[in-house]
This record gives sequence, C-alpha cells and structure tokens, in this order.
Amino acid sequence: MSDERSVNQLLEAFARDPAQALDALPPKHDRQGREVHKTAFAADSIASRRYVDGRDDLRRAQAMIDRGVLIRLGDVLPGRAPYEFSDRAESLVDRLTYTDLATMEEANLRSAELRQSPWSDDYWAICRGILGARYADPAFPGGDRWEQNRRYTHERPPASIIASGDALAIERLSPSEKYDLLIGDRSGGLTRAMWAEGEGYFERYGKVETWMGICHGWAPAAYMLRRPRREVTVLAADGVTRLRFFPSDIKGLASLLWAHTDTVSRFIGGRCNDRDPARDRVGRVVSQHCFDTNPGSWHLAVVNQIGHARRSMIIDATFDYEVWNQPLFSYRYHHFNPQTLRFSPTLHGAKVPYRDFTRDWFRTYRSPNVASIAGIVMTVGYVVETAPSHAPTDSPARDAIHEVRYVYDLELDAAGTIIGGEWYTNRHPDFLWTPPVDARAKTSADAFARGAWDPNQPLPESWRNAASRAAASLTSAAPLARIVEGLIELADG
Repeated sequence: MSDERSVNQLLEAFARDPAQALDALPPKHDRQGREVHKTAFAADSIASRRYVDGRDDLRRAQAMIDRGVLIRLGDVLPGRAPYEFSDRAESLVDRLTYTDLATMEEANLRSAELRQSPWSDDYWAICRGILGARYADPAFPGGDRWEQNRRYTHERPPASIIASGDALAIERLSPSEKYDLLIGDRSGGLTRAMWAEGEGYFERYGKVETWMGICHGWAPAAYMLRRPRREVTVLAADGVTRLRFFPSDIKGLASLLWAHTDTVSRFIGGRCNDRDPARDRVGRVVSQHCFDTNPGSWHLAVVNQIGHARRSMIIDATFDYEVWNQPLFSYRYHHFNPQTLRFSPTLHGAKVPYRDFTRDWFRTYRSPNVASIAGIVMTVGYVVETAPSHAPTDSPARDAIHEVRYVYDLELDAAGTIIGGEWYTNRHPDFLWTPPVDARAKTSADAFARGAWDPNQPLPESWRNAASRAAASLTSAAPLARIVEGLIELADG
C-alpha cells in the first residue's frame, strides 16, 4: 500500500468518527510490515485498565521519582497542554537545533535512522526471578508462577551443580548465579535479591504480575552501553570453575545495573495514571497529565534527537499497553492538510492559515499565537524485547524492531516556529526520557574496586568485596559497574 493511500485511510477514519479514532490503539508492525501485538499484560488487566495503576505502583516502588530517573511533576490544571516547564524539547534533547518544519526539510530530516539500533534484550520478569531465571535450562518452569520458578532453583542450588562438575549444567545457571560465582559470594547475594523482589509481591497478593520486570533498566542500557557481541569465558573466584557469559547474560547484568543504580536522566511529558481520563465532546482527553507530551514537543524531540544528534531516547505511552520504555531507532513522516484531511506531498500544501482552518475539532485548546496549522503522520521505529538465549554471538540482525504511526497537527507561529499541536489519537507518547550522553550507571561500591582485572585470573579481592557490597541490598541490589563494563569490553573487543 502506498504512503499516500495509507495516510488517507487513517485520516478518513478520523473524519468519519473522531471519537473512535482518538481512542483507537495505533496498530504496530514489524520491519516486514506484518501487524504485531506484544504485551506482557494479562487480558483482564488490559480490559479493566488495571495496568495503568500497576505501572504507576511499580514506578513508585522502584523509587524512580526520588532518583530523578523519569519525572518530578507537580499537579497542573486540566485543559490544554502547552509548553510547560516539564514539556519543553530543549529539556530532553542533546541539542535543539531545528525548530521549524521548513529548516527540517532543508536539512533532509523528514526521516532518519540511527547508525545502529539499541540492542534488544529481555525485560527479565520478576515472576521468573529477574536475573535469577535459569532461562537456558529446559527443566526450568519459566512460566508466570513465581513460586514454581523459585522452588525449582531452591531445590537445585548452584553449589550442588558446581560440585557435580556437570559443565552443561554450570553453563545453564542463571546470569545472577554466574555472577555470584564470579565474585565468590557463597551466600549468593545477587541471586537472593532477585528472588526477594518477587517474594514481597507474592506474599501480599498471592502472585507476581507477569509484566513486572526491569525494562526501565534495559531501555537506557541498550544504547548507553556497547553491544556484547560474543560470549566471554572467565575464571570464577574459586580459581577452577570457568564461567561462560553469553551475550544475553551480559545484557541482563547491564539492564539490572541501569535499573538499580542512581542515574541522571532528562525527561519531558507527564505521567498519566488515570484509568479513564476525562474527555470532551469530541473525545479528546482533557486531563493535562494524560495529554502530554505535546505534539510540538514530540516532533521537535524526535527530529532533533534521532535525526540530528543521532542518539536514541526512550518512549513511554501509559495508555498504550504495547509501548512502555522502548528505545527509539528511526522515524519518517508525511504531511497532510488538516483542513481537507488529505495527504500532501509538500509542506506548502499541508500548511493551512489558521484563519482558513474551519474544520478544527480542537479550537478550544489552540495557542493564541498560532498563525498556521500543518498535519503530520509520523512512523516511529522502536526496539522491543527479545527472549534471552545461549546464542554465542549478537548483532543488530538479532534485534526486534516495531513501528507505530502517530497522527497529529502542529501549531506554527508567524515565523513558522513550532509552538504546539494536537494529537489525533489519545494513545500517544506519555513522556520521553534519556540519560545525558556522558551519563554512567555505577554503584557506590565501585569506588572500592582497585586495580585492573585480568580475565584469565580470578577477580581481584577488592573487586570481589566491592561486588558483594553492591549486591547486599535486597531492594536495589546491582552488579558492579566495573564488572559489567569489563564483560562488555571483553565481548566487544
């Protein structure tokens, strides 16, 4: 199907029934154009929209707000979502260089793709023990019942597997169990912390929700750290056991590091935790929390960050249960005329002087400085999770990328500068975030790891002690950054 035809079909659906179009879930496709559905939420949670509450509860439990990872937003009045302090593209992107559609087009920025995709990884579900999951063990239950998964590993402790001398069984240990052996932690501190995270949920609710995991750590790690391209064999602390860390093991440790350590991040947008936010007569969400991010902020951020800076950022769409903490990879956009709701091959044909815009469903919310309106249909490519494996190598060919289309218009002032806009779907990006380009996730214990690590020798004693200290917390246990980065260096060298 041609771009013109598919864009016109989207716009025709909006013209027929704006309320239905506004509330529709944007379809997702893989890179081959096949429609896909990918979610960790159960059907009843989606139907009741309990997942909205669940996401917010998990964010609070992970203390993201206190760490400044995502948001520090106060309450704001409902209604229009203009460029608030928390919704300015310059608060997010590395450099805000392009602020109007004409210069974006002159710079050939109507489409862009990163030189390499952020790497795919599992979201390491809490119900499967996070990094305590023996994902390569064919006998490991691996389903959504936390207690079964925990019982299996408890009845088959790593110490007995090591004592058996079964090389294949040792190879199939979980990433956290291999890590505990690497640092010589006989108490299995990191692994105990992995299972403890689900234990509290299980004791309170009798189950652990399938969607709970560490995608908030994977998403930034996937582009802030290099890709582990091959397996690495290193010596355990006992000086005898050789441990094979596969790319999936190393990715898991990297994701946990970024999930459980204090990091600085920039963000724009709001946090919508309303199950059923108020709508106007057209169907547009009027709650400010649920309208953000403003389409103007979104467009400026995507073009300047992905197109110009060529660095990823993370998209979170609270009301789209298929998109949560996904690193962006690419975008392309087409124009449409908002008055006629038809595809336009040129920017000139898509711009409508506001005085002539008589078909405006969102007039109540427009900026007083708007001079013209331009329609945009943007297709965004984002990286999604994949199941961990014992594949000995990894490359961008193994990444999973999905695409989604967002329809919106942009408000332009008399100089053509983007000053706002309106979404044509309520299920749009809720907020965007990224660590700064020079950010690094590390534990407080990293400062105590002295000297260098020779992978042909056991870890230095100071590294082992520091690593045990970093893993001691049952609520924020993390691998040592120097070990994770060292494994990546070996796997990418």
